Amino acid sequence: MRSHRRSRLLAPLLLVPLISSCFASGGGDDTGSGDDDGSRLRVALAFPPTENLSPYGADATLLSRLAVTEGLTALDANGSAAPALAESWRRDGDKVWEFTLRDATFQDGSKVTPAAVADSLAHATDAEPAPAALAGVALTAEADGERVVRITTAEPDPVLPLRLSSPSLAVLSAKAYERSGRVDPVGHATGPFELTKVNGATSASLDRFDDYWGGRAQASGIDARFIADGTARANALRTGELDIAEAVPVAQAATLDEDNRRDTATTRTTSLLLNASSGAFEDAKLRAAARAAIDTSVFAKDVYEGYADPGAGIYGPAVTWAEGKRTAPVGRAQAARPGGATVSLATYDNRPELPEVAQVVKQQLEKAGFTVELTVREYSRLEEDALAGKFDAFVLARNTLLDTGDPVAVLAGDYTCDGGFNIAQLCDEGVDRAVADAEKISDTAKRQDAAMAAEARVLGSDAVVPLVHQRIITGVAGSVQGVTLDPYERTLVGTGTRR
Repeated sequence: MRSHRRSRLLAPLLLVPLISSCFASGGGDDTGSGDDDGSRLRVALAFPPTENLSPYGADATLLSRLAVTEGLTALDANGSAAPALAESWRRDGDKVWEFTLRDATFQDGSKVTPAAVADSLAHATDAEPAPAALAGVALTAEADGERVVRITTAEPDPVLPLRLSSPSLAVLSAKAYERSGRVDPVGHATGPFELTKVNGATSASLDRFDDYWGGRAQASGIDARFIADGTARANALRTGELDIAEAVPVAQAATLDEDNRRDTATTRTTSLLLNASSGAFEDAKLRAAARAAIDTSVFAKDVYEGYADPGAGIYGPAVTWAEGKRTAPVGRAQAARPGGATVSLATYDNRPELPEVAQVVKQQLEKAGFTVELTVREYSRLEEDALAGKFDAFVLARNTLLDTGDPVAVLAGDYTCDGGFNIAQLCDEGVDRAVADAEKISDTAKRQDAAMAAEARVLGSDAVVPLVHQRIITGVAGSVQGVTLDPYERTLVGTGTRR
């Protein structure tokens, strides 16, 4: 059984200090010395909270990027599970894992105990809709002594440590769940910065959590602003109002000094999704015609002005193992003449390059003989219709490894019959079988091979046309050091971020 459909996109776990050096930083040491009170960081995030900062949806990565929350594990630079609140783990049979906790304290002063962790995971499993990381997974957690949490899955889950790195499975104290129907992370998480005040969708204040297990952060706090307009974020950085501005639009990159911008290859791929279950693109031959009409070379060069790589597949260059394992698409239909077929194309303006991408797609499809009606709205006003299959085509920017770090998970969620985020409405027996085969494999290299075999099936359906693999531009003031440039887009600041 897979999860109900839910929002997974807007989100761009705090990586613990032990592994923060695995990612590039904005300069300087990235370990918190705690020798002085430091200065407060002024940070602008691109997406405002939409779910009252619930960890179970899109807001989860806001919490992780601001170093508020952590899970049992984190992701290292190679995409493997690394210690976080759990200092070690082992598998006990096919369905049971044991996680040994480190000595840590919640921001409300209570101890991180096996019982508290088990309770937090129980709330996640009971959430409606279920967190993306738990799609298709049923688990139970229980305390086993003073330091061990035993997690049992209904079916063997060879990548459970990866899954538990998801920002949506952050561990919170019992007090976070006292209000019926709502999870409150304010003051109840474990990261080096504690939320103290949230001003709706406008701003938030965070103070340093001095009892953080990983050492005292160098900055004394964070003043976070949620600024959806990318030009406004870039302007605020340039005029000295901000220290860090995430997701600077490509069009604004040149307005920043070279020393104030960092570009990072990410696991985010922008794709054209074609509705395979209804409308014109239910016909595989018309999907093939649309795919043949798209010239992907122009997106990286022209729309993204070099801050991207041409679309190669569902996984891009930041997934370093993918290219050497990629195989040719399987089962493609022969293209038919569009004959003026009318199709609806939609995208959103939260990411400023996407409307331009969609406009180029529209022009290319029309040149090939399609008639295209384009809709551009804010994402939250599009998602329900997109998931319901009300558009023939959709331009989507998707971080393929955000939810779990597992390359198979995005295929299961986005392209299988029961997938919880299947905007392409794809239901193909060959794809489902290939994904199911990949999900059973525990060996990392063999799982990667199987993921690429499944990718070949998905690409062969022509329900997805990868357009570009995005590089994220982060604006960083000259006085700031220790910004975490994370290809998975889960982290931004940490104990060593300072000015």
